[in-house]
Amino acid sequence: MPTHRHCLTSILSAFAAVSLLCLATVSPASAAEKITVFAAASMKNALDAANAAYRADKGVDVTTSYAASSALAKQIEAGAPADVFISADLDWMDYLAGKQLIAPETRSNLVGNRIVLVAPKDKAKPVEIKSGFDLAGLLGDSRLAMGSVESVPAGKYGKAALEKLGVWSAVASKVAGAENVRGALALVSRGEAAYGIVYQTDAAADPGVAIVGTFPQETHPPIIYPVAALSASKNPSVAAYLDFLKSPKAAPFFQSQGFAILK
Repeated sequence: MPTHRHCLTSILSAFAAVSLLCLATVSPASAAEKITVFAAASMKNALDAANAAYRADKGVDVTTSYAASSALAKQIEAGAPADVFISADLDWMDYLAGKQLIAPETRSNLVGNRIVLVAPKDKAKPVEIKSGFDLAGLLGDSRLAMGSVESVPAGKYGKAALEKLGVWSAVASKVAGAENVRGALALVSRGEAAYGIVYQTDAAADPGVAIVGTFPQETHPPIIYPVAALSASKNPSVAAYLDFLKSPKAAPFFQSQGFAILK
């Protein structure tokens, strides 16, 4: 006849087996209900709002890491775990594509943007941005805040525009480079730079700055934000998330921040 201790051991063993079975059944589903996104810093306000709506509707948690597209691409190349990448330019998405780090069939162009000249709100006066305009004179002894012109998309667009307008050589020594466009925006908002070149969507997100001029679109390459799933991601929730970002449900979150929806 089984002893009391033997019965207790059997019950505990059975409970452990059921617990393991439950974990094996639940864990993969739970893991699929979280999506990790690496996105350009300029996407923050719009994407945070879109992700909150998606989470409320689908019950899927979206965790987003914001930084310069260049920094994010390098992190992905180094093996950082992520499911989705949204770049502020085509170059860094192409960079990852060249290394087979994105799933090419999932890639699409999500939104467009503009670059603008901003100043601290309490000192803002309109600037006519045209060929040869005296940006150096406007700066005086102060600085021009920009994302790094070597790697940050907003900085690259800004440098291209200033070169096209023939004023880059006069202001190059006055540039205060930032690690991303939000860093450049902060320098202007805090009054540490007299002017800055940022996306119009960034200007809309900071009440401490005002747009004083918009760069003509023909002065720089088209500003396009591509999105794609990473080839290393096996997350089954990603396809539905990408569909959402491109849907009419998500469009208002981007439009409210000044992004253009690309067809």
